[in-house]
Amino acid sequence: MKRIADNAVVIGGHSRNIGKTGVMAGLIRGLQNFGWTALKITQDGHGVSSPYGQSRGCAPTEHSFVLTEERNAHGGCDTCRFLAAGARRSLWLRVRREKLAQAFPAIDQALSRSEWVMIESNSVLELIEPRLCIMVLDCTQRDFKSSARRFLERADALAVVGPKLDTRKWPRLDARVFESKPQFPVSAENYESSQLCRFVRRQLGLPRAERLAEAASVG
Repeated sequence: MKRIADNAVVIGGHSRNIGKTGVMAGLIRGLQNFGWTALKITQDGHGVSSPYGQSRGCAPTEHSFVLTEERNAHGGCDTCRFLAAGARRSLWLRVRREKLAQAFPAIDQALSRSEWVMIESNSVLELIEPRLCIMVLDCTQRDFKSSARRFLERADALAVVGPKLDTRKWPRLDARVFESKPQFPVSAENYESSQLCRFVRRQLGLPRAERLAEAASVG
């Protein structure tokens, strides 16, 4: 788990369908020279099926997790979008609730050769301390998941869908938590932000390939 944390950026969010995948794809597109491996984690309370689905006679509760790799950059699913944005690899972990820790040996092995990893998930923050955590917020959505409440303070920055952060829909949350963090507006059309890309690059430093090229030019 430590190996994953050392080179991981986590993209979380306070609710479903607010643009987490879009923000992550935008970062991958804007920072392609980091050579990202993308990982999407989906939790399900009723279990998961095998990669082959019911055609192999797999009941939904038969497996605690399934980890698959996307090969199609032209499809419509989230993992396809990551490849289309420029990720070198794109993985999808489907895992039963409360079983995420059991999946980590498989994740660790799958990511062992990845220089940088970007993970779409809130729950992964229960197990790792990533290099960077970005929380996606959409003030038009009243829902605020319990996992997002728990990990909001650990976010290094906020990606705000729309022009301005307005926390009045979440009166039970301390507004000072939001105000203490860098905020980057992202367009609801493409979820991209050059300012957020610059922030992430500054926090992570130059990718290894760029460091070597820079050192060679100085030498």
